Amino acid sequence: MKNRYSIILFALAITLASCRKYVEIDQLSIRTLKYTSDFRSTMNNNGVLEGTYSYQILSGDDIDITDATRQNSLGDILGNVYTWAPKYTSESQSDADWDKQYRTIYVCNQVLDGVLTSQDGTEAEKQRIYAEALVHRAYAYLVLVNTYGKQYNAATASTDLGVPLLTTPNLYTKLNRAPVADVYKQILNDLRTSISRLPSVAEYNVRPAKVSSYAIFAKTYLNMRDFNNAALYADSALTLQSGLLDLKTYENAPGTIPVRLLNPEILFSKISGVVYTATSLSSDLLTSLGTTDLRYKLFSDVRSKFGNQFSASFTGRASTKYLINEFVINNGPTVPEMMLIKAECLARGGKTDDAMQIVNNLRIKRFTTANYVPLTAANASDALRIVVEEKRREFFGTGMRWFDQKRLNLDNDFAVTKNRSFKGVNYTLQPNSNLYLYPIGDKYILLNPELQQNPR
Repeated sequence: MKNRYSIILFALAITLASCRKYVEIDQLSIRTLKYTSDFRSTMNNNGVLEGTYSYQILSGDDIDITDATRQNSLGDILGNVYTWAPKYTSESQSDADWDKQYRTIYVCNQVLDGVLTSQDGTEAEKQRIYAEALVHRAYAYLVLVNTYGKQYNAATASTDLGVPLLTTPNLYTKLNRAPVADVYKQILNDLRTSISRLPSVAEYNVRPAKVSSYAIFAKTYLNMRDFNNAALYADSALTLQSGLLDLKTYENAPGTIPVRLLNPEILFSKISGVVYTATSLSSDLLTSLGTTDLRYKLFSDVRSKFGNQFSASFTGRASTKYLINEFVINNGPTVPEMMLIKAECLARGGKTDDAMQIVNNLRIKRFTTANYVPLTAANASDALRIVVEEKRREFFGTGMRWFDQKRLNLDNDFAVTKNRSFKGVNYTLQPNSNLYLYPIGDKYILLNPELQQNPR
């Protein structure tokens, strides 16, 4: 069936501005990727490769859209995402996040298929480009498997459905869903192969380096509940890059906060391609933040910031992170994330004081001197709770909370029922519910019958 796999890439013809010449022209056999410089140009196309997920921003419990005006403005797909609906898209609609990740994978597979035999480049250049493609592909699969597949569980991962595992640029490959375990194996293999071919830190954080491979290793092992390896790789990443923004410096000048390429916290720049304006924060998150936390002051604001996005009756606060950061949301690996991964692993290993030291090393950069009070934990379980809460405070409005909710459902202490009201209807999300699995778009299944839908 000639529609196989190519349906994933239909948006290439419309949206791949600088990369379409490598895709469309190559497919027409007018020109192929030939020179090493061609492959470098392909890997420099941040418009494709830097993009990541966006729907998860609305799924997680750090967002609570109660204002009627904002609810009505979401539309059908985003309304379905927000209410954890059995289906998100109709048979004629595309899943933007699915398309985005498989577009990245297709481009990476093209590079991996040809760069090592390309012309007019040094061996070191070829090997580095090859490794960069491996890292981008690994990250894309980590996002995909944790969005559409079941949470990794060692007891069932070999049979749980993951996502189609495509490792060549063949447009007509069948789209059978690989087991979760196989997807994770591919991620780890890609990262292992990349390490020796990469510099420790890249010239720009949009390019993969050892530090970004280590960071993705840490995220992968955390999801696998291999806490020893997660801590090891988080520490390896922090050894190479550990810069933190001191928010005290920006309290009265938020417009001067370094963005993307200049931000010392970003280990590997990945951004949401969509900005959801006026995403109001949940009351429990705001209570957890408190009003003296500089993340509250700098990254959230009231109705006046958003004008008619809210009704006149709205009295809450909404995330403004995109206003600070070039109208994009950073949700790739960062220094704070590695710190909190390491802290979580230490807490799970019973090292209460060490875990809290890391948490406080982060928090001291998030308060004025007058308002900073170090946190203490009574025991390792208490430390783990504090780490989880701190991660929620640090990354609200980025979509990362959704992945943590799903992952933490395997811990009894964090498996909590979630409730939402939307347009007068109440919705419930139970721990470990199949609604934590994003539905596969009907559009793709119609064209690829072997692509099995998630249970609802």
